[in-house]
Amino acid sequence: MSSSRLRTFVAGHEALTASEFVELALGTPVELWLGVEGESDEERAAREDAARDILADNPGLPDTVARIAVEVIEAHAPELFNVVPLTRPAVRRRVSRKGAAA
Repeated sequence: MSSSRLRTFVAGHEALTASEFVELALGTPVELWLGVEGESDEERAAREDAARDILADNPGLPDTVARIAVEVIEAHAPELFNVVPLTRPAVRRRVSRKGAAA
């Protein structure tokens, strides 16, 4: 029996959701970078301090995240984004009464 569900593993751990995939790939919770609704100014400041410390310890992290994002998009764009190619209507040319294109 085959499953149509895409199985994704990061460092030997299965990511069941997109958030889990990002957390496993980054090694940090997504909320550290994006924040949470309703956080206080103090909570935001502490989160941003932690994020700055992580970036100071790993200055290549933004490049790694960008590379991972591109790889995932290239490999799984149709499943992730439900992409449907758009077609352009054919261009109609006007024809003059004498038969020459206008």
